[in-house]
Amino acid sequence: MILRYSLPFCLLLTAGCARQKFFQPDARPEPTALAARPDSVVVTAGRHYRRGPIGRFLLGQHHRTAWAQPVTLPVLDAATTVPGGLRAGKIGGGFQTISMTVVGADGRSYALRSIDKDPYRTLPKVLRHTFVLNLVRDATAAGHPYGAFVVPPLAEAAGVRHTKPRAYYVRPDETGFGEASARYHGRVVLLEEKLEGKQNIAGRLPGATDLDESDTMLEARYKSPKNTVHEAAFLRARLLDLWLGDWDRHEGQWTWAAYPQAQGQTRWEPIPQDRDQVFFRFDDGVLSWLVSKVVPKFRTFGPRYESIEGYTRNSRYIDAHVLTELDRRTYLATARDLQRRLSDSVITSAVRQGLPQAVFRQEGPRMIAALQARRDALPKAAADYYRLRARTVLVAGTDADERFVVERLNDTATVVSVYELKPSAKRPDSLLYRRVFHPAETRTVQLHGLQGDDEFELRGSVRRSPFIAIYGGPHEDKVRDESRVAGLRRRTRFYDTSRNNDVGPAPELKDKTSHGVGSHAFDRDGSGR
Repeated sequence: MILRYSLPFCLLLTAGCARQKFFQPDARPEPTALAARPDSVVVTAGRHYRRGPIGRFLLGQHHRTAWAQPVTLPVLDAATTVPGGLRAGKIGGGFQTISMTVVGADGRSYALRSIDKDPYRTLPKVLRHTFVLNLVRDATAAGHPYGAFVVPPLAEAAGVRHTKPRAYYVRPDETGFGEASARYHGRVVLLEEKLEGKQNIAGRLPGATDLDESDTMLEARYKSPKNTVHEAAFLRARLLDLWLGDWDRHEGQWTWAAYPQAQGQTRWEPIPQDRDQVFFRFDDGVLSWLVSKVVPKFRTFGPRYESIEGYTRNSRYIDAHVLTELDRRTYLATARDLQRRLSDSVITSAVRQGLPQAVFRQEGPRMIAALQARRDALPKAAADYYRLRARTVLVAGTDADERFVVERLNDTATVVSVYELKPSAKRPDSLLYRRVFHPAETRTVQLHGLQGDDEFELRGSVRRSPFIAIYGGPHEDKVRDESRVAGLRRRTRFYDTSRNNDVGPAPELKDKTSHGVGSHAFDRDGSGR
């Protein structure tokens, strides 16, 4: 019934025009002249998100109260906020947020970005001057304007690396950032240290030798066996994301710190960034509820976990490429450890510390209660997350020569191991990867040899086993499949070019080679190439 009458209404709304003056002109409710240079002022993050009863019924209450609540924030001064002052750096290229890198006197860089967003450039041009723009702009109120400031003490307690953002108001006559200053006049902004680039390591990440984005980390990971990823740390951070309801954790939301290990190895450890979507509240209006059914990633934060698949949709690529080796027991053990760390007192202190006092009085108890309920249910969420990740698992080698061994031990266990064929003399153990797969959990294991002359060996006779999909990659590859799985459907498939491969007798293997090189495609950095 709701769908029947609401969809025509949506179409009627989209025929209208976009509001010319949507955003508040100044964050101060009464923007009188600032004769002196005050340390703080009373501001609102977004008075323009206030709606009447009909608007709240159709679009949802979201976090409108927090956006419109007057709070006291410090005033940003480019000359004094950071010792030695800040100067303008590179202008950010985000589609919704006004952002810029600013640099301190010591060479360290910071991100300066508006808390409010404008999704104008994310829409097709044909919709930018219709009522659709109003609807999309209004949806910004589903994010909590001060949610990011609650996260640092929670991440600290959870054992997850984090930044320490702070909220400021930029006065209308601020000139310390040159021509870029005008972009921020009258706005509430977030200032946080940037954990990117070697210049930002000193004093922040002892022992690290580099800081890079996900694409650079993955490029190194797939180039050489000398690079590994700290999966356990990434899992811990991802479970924290689920707990916070942070659904926007794609590969661009991570920085990776490189730490040298024994025998010339490098281990990459994750650092989450950009907590814009924590405590997201969306499906509390007729139209927003309809949108949430069409766009599953828009999951609302509340006492229960709405949809693990929805919360993790934006992170599917980075999850698939990093979470490849850990088993269900590790997921559950990590969840229980987080339960222990995130006590009631830790939660209460973080919410009270992160929210402005006036906002805390309005919704602090509700947020605390929801965090406590979600913490208590975290092992169940972790188990659901594991099941989702275990359905199809990516096991990739590197551009070096490797040997993939698949042992179909019995009807409940298939072991996949990856060895370096020509390990360095410094590494007596050539084992790179090992995991036990269960057909009740895993339907397909994808083996990617990438570059190099790789070998694939399969053995064991069973009645049940996951599908094994072998992608040999460029160069000459060798396949020996001595395994057998009961039934008419063969459970091993080999994708490669028709030439330059050595495929021995393999009764269980289905040859999917072709004359083209399409099977060699492997998305190393999330670009889809």
